[in-house]
Amino acid sequence: MTVPASICLLRTSAIGDVTHVVPLLRTLQRAWPETSLTWVIGSLERRLLGDLSGVEFVTFDKRAGWTGMRAVHSALRGRRFDALLQMQVALRSNLLSLGIKAERRIGYDTARSKDLHGLVINQRIPERAGEHVLDAIGSFCEPLGLKQTEVRWDIPIPDAAHAWAAEQLPGELPTLLVSPTSSHVLRNWRPERYAAVIDHAAARGWRTVLVGGPSATERTMADAIRAACRHPPIDLTGKDTLKQLLALMRRADLLLGPDSGPMHMANAVGTRVLGLHAASNPDRSGPYSDRRWCVNKYDQAARKYLGRPASEIPWGSKIERPGVMDLIGVDEVIERFDAAAGDMRIL
Repeated sequence: MTVPASICLLRTSAIGDVTHVVPLLRTLQRAWPETSLTWVIGSLERRLLGDLSGVEFVTFDKRAGWTGMRAVHSALRGRRFDALLQMQVALRSNLLSLGIKAERRIGYDTARSKDLHGLVINQRIPERAGEHVLDAIGSFCEPLGLKQTEVRWDIPIPDAAHAWAAEQLPGELPTLLVSPTSSHVLRNWRPERYAAVIDHAAARGWRTVLVGGPSATERTMADAIRAACRHPPIDLTGKDTLKQLLALMRRADLLLGPDSGPMHMANAVGTRVLGLHAASNPDRSGPYSDRRWCVNKYDQAARKYLGRPASEIPWGSKIERPGVMDLIGVDEVIERFDAAAGDMRIL
């Protein structure tokens, strides 16, 4: 096997997806510690992962449009990589990849290609059905002669972030983090249903905490949840950085939320996830390490909105329809909460 001198990874977004790239990065570093690794990544995503050791990061600001693309191309001008791992099929990413020179340009198999992806690559990963997104990304090392056999993140969390999290959540109380808002609004559960679960947890002695970003949508959701609670949670919405959120997750016992970036961040630091899945398939995009505590209504959603069971629709289909998340009942979520608490012996 020829060891490549340099590899460029291209996956700019989103938060959940870039966490799936980290185990691939660790596989490459473990097998080829002398190989130079460059990662073209989004601005927000770099705040989460930009301190990974042994990696050169090149930031792509998608809000800057063509100017952002030119900045990436300028940063890499005059360089040629032994391999480009083009792990994003969106048209913008395919165009971005054209300015990255590489001998081997590895992309997705035909079934997962779109938006002219096949025109910017010259090799493909193996075609496999029914894969989790993390496993699909992990297979990008296979054309290079490697196999991802271990899933490891080890995302750095600064001491200052740990200290901040300890100030917000002192002591050893069992803690439920609620990250209620996805950027895909049709994946969001109703605030009064979150409130019912929060009240259930609080009645059993758990500390409950709302987390989320600074957007108006997330602020509105947090306010609606708190207004519906008998036992209002600690509200840290919009008050943390991504690193501080990781530290909060490390202190928590369970995270509740829809298919979103925080779900995958929590999974990456070893925190259990009670995922709410109806609009998306948890077997493809749920918490990778442990989906026992998730509520899965994806098949029911497929039957209701598409007229077919989940087994008969294309893998990875999104069922983002108005009302789809209402298929998830409060009692089902409370049952999974109690099951997780029992498994942790926090009753």
